[in-house]
Amino acid sequence: MPRHANDGPVQLTVNGIAYSFDLPRDTKLIYVLRNDLQLNGPKFGCGLGECGACTVLIDGVAARACVTTLKTAENRAVTTLEGLGTRESPHPVQAAFIAAQAAQCGYCLNGMIMTATAFLLRHPAPTLEQVRHALRYNLCRCGTHVEILRAVMSAAEAFGGAASDSPEGAPTASGERDAGERPESQPHD
Repeated sequence: MPRHANDGPVQLTVNGIAYSFDLPRDTKLIYVLRNDLQLNGPKFGCGLGECGACTVLIDGVAARACVTTLKTAENRAVTTLEGLGTRESPHPVQAAFIAAQAAQCGYCLNGMIMTATAFLLRHPAPTLEQVRHALRYNLCRCGTHVEILRAVMSAAEAFGGAASDSPEGAPTASGERDAGERPESQPHD
């Protein structure tokens, strides 16, 4: 029998601060972050976990906040773009995106930065092809793919990795998915 009533407050940590929410456990995390906590880094894009604009880190792993429920995030550490760094001291990935001018409209930036951060935590010395592969499910309609790739490779150097090839002249991502493949960064309820 589905539960519609709350089973007590949901506990989670967002950007290092513990919170308790008296909301249904099937509430999507994106609504809590944007509406209740006023965190506007994660963007509501497709609402289906396909575009990546809403990406956050949950225990250091990239997750789509528009399809992640409070139940999935309960008792876990959620990090948003606002929790990575500050204007005065940006996170290395944020600093690399700023230096590479890897933005036009900026709508995809949250997802690109959060996905790149999670990826670089696991793979600090990636090849350009590995970066392309890691970002393949994050959509950018403005065409800043070359700058985004350059920023991630630069951030890899800041993480202590040695960039193994250059993003100069890198083609734009196609956005195509492999048949039957689900993003490894998307959590399951």
